[in-house]
Amino acid sequence: MLILAKAAMAMMLGFIIALLVGLVAIPLLRRLKFGQIVSRTISKSHLVKDGTPTMGGVIFIIPTFVSMLILYLNGSIKLSSNLIIVLTVFLSYAILGGIDDLKKIIEKNNHGLTVLFKFLMQTVIALIFFFIFMRNGGSTTLVISSLGIEIPFGWTYGLFILFTLVGSSNAVNITDGLDGLAGGLSAIAFFAFGLIAWNTGWLEGYQEIAIFCFILVGSLLGFLIFNSHPAKVFMGDLGSLSLGAALAAIAIVTRHELSLILIGGVFIVETLSSLIQIIAIRRFHKKVFKMAPLHHDFEQRGWNESDIVKLFYVVGLILAMAAITYGVWL
Repeated sequence: MLILAKAAMAMMLGFIIALLVGLVAIPLLRRLKFGQIVSRTISKSHLVKDGTPTMGGVIFIIPTFVSMLILYLNGSIKLSSNLIIVLTVFLSYAILGGIDDLKKIIEKNNHGLTVLFKFLMQTVIALIFFFIFMRNGGSTTLVISSLGIEIPFGWTYGLFILFTLVGSSNAVNITDGLDGLAGGLSAIAFFAFGLIAWNTGWLEGYQEIAIFCFILVGSLLGFLIFNSHPAKVFMGDLGSLSLGAALAAIAIVTRHELSLILIGGVFIVETLSSLIQIIAIRRFHKKVFKMAPLHHDFEQRGWNESDIVKLFYVVGLILAMAAITYGVWL
C-alpha cells in the first residue's frame, strides 16, 4: 500500500505542477511566436495546426525536475548514480531537441539540426552514460533471463547504449504526429517502467527511478490537458527526444532492455513503417503505405484523428500490461 501511496503522490505532484506550468508556458510561447511549421506534404487536415505553439515539452520537463528537487530537499528521495544517469539523459536530450526546435523556428522550416551534428551530440551523451554506468559497477552483459541467455558485450556495450538511446528517442519523435499520441503512449510506457523499476530491489536507487517515472506520468497527464485534440500546444523535439531517451536509459539501468521492445511496441511499429516506406520508394519506386508513419496511413484511409489515437493507446496499454506481467510477476 505504501508503494501505491507514493506512486499516487508522485503523479499528483507532477500533474498539478504541469497544469500550472502549462497555463504560463502556452501564452508565453504564443507571445514569442514559437509556432509549429506544418509540412505541406502531410494531410490537408493538419494545415489548420500551422502556427500552434511548439516546444511544449517544457510543460512536463520542468515539473518533473521541480518535483524531484522538492522531494530531494524534503529528504524523501536520495541521489544515486542510476538516477543521475536517467536525469542527465533526460535533460541532455531535452536541450538537444530544444536547440533543434529553435533552429526550425528561426529559419522558418522543418530542417533543424543536421543529422551529423545530432548524432555527434547523441554519441557524447552515450559516452557520458557509459562512463557513469561502468564507474558504478554496471555490467556489460545483456541477460535474457526467461531464456537463460547471457550475451557479453564488453566495451561494445557503449555502442549498444548509443543505439538504444538514438533508436528510442527517434521512435518517439516519429510517433509525435497526432494530437496527444506520443504524450499518451509515453505516459503508459513510463507507468509500466515505474512498476518494473519498483520491483528491481537489487538496483541502487530503484525507488527514486520509479518515483521519477510516476512524476513524469503525472506531468504528461497534465501536458495532455493542453495537447489532446484539438491541441493547444505541441511537445516539439524538445519533448519527444527527451521522452524516448529517458525510456531507453531506464530500460538499460534496470536491466530490462528487452522490455523496452514490448512497452515501446507502438513506437517501434511507427518507426518501422517509416523505414519500410523509405526503402520501398528508394529501392522499388513504390509505396507500401499511403503515407508514413503508420498513423498518417490510417488518416489517408479515412480514420478520424481521435479514433487513431484511441486505438494506439489501447494497443500500447495491452503491450505495457504484457511487459509488466513479464517484468514484475513472472
